[in-house]
Amino acid sequence: MVAKLFSLLAAAIIDLITRGGYLGIVLLMGIESACIPLPSEVIMPFSGYLVFKGTLVLWLVVLAGAIGCVLGSLLAYAVGAWGGRRLVERYGKYVLVSRRDLDLADRWFREHGGIIIFVGRLLPVVRTFIAFPAGVARMPIWRFCVYTFLGSLIWCALLAWIGMKLGQHWGTLGGWFHRFDAVILAVLLLAFGLYVWRHVRHLRNE
Repeated sequence: MVAKLFSLLAAAIIDLITRGGYLGIVLLMGIESACIPLPSEVIMPFSGYLVFKGTLVLWLVVLAGAIGCVLGSLLAYAVGAWGGRRLVERYGKYVLVSRRDLDLADRWFREHGGIIIFVGRLLPVVRTFIAFPAGVARMPIWRFCVYTFLGSLIWCALLAWIGMKLGQHWGTLGGWFHRFDAVILAVLLLAFGLYVWRHVRHLRNE
């Protein structure tokens, strides 16, 4: 069932890029960066495949992908900045987020926000959701945009280049990157388990 849904989603993505070209890439990567988990591992490699076919130009594909990431991330950032902190303060305890966690996130983004965003944009799964906590922490928006663009540019260039180089074999990429995402997800689940264990103790103390 999951494989079938993934195939249908991939087909819809491919159709939109085929019809919309660069604007389709901007739209899809924008959605992917607005906390909606569309697979960039399909979007950008297929765009690279169209470069291989001569339909699109590589540097424009990469630029379109990075611009889409910035636009989508700004939406998630705005949600976090305008109401995210109040929402987390009110309901955070139900998902094991304390005021201590908010203060810690504020300090991290204030002191190391640039590298957090840059590295986060290079990690599957994490890249989709990293903009919201940056907004909650009110990271300076110009820094947020710069590091989001730079990290996204590298990510989009890598995936598009792979799709272009593999040419007609691009269809095998989706499954390969999907397995890679599964490894990342397993690591995140382990980290989440440790997070729950530690935060239950803190919340009890509070």
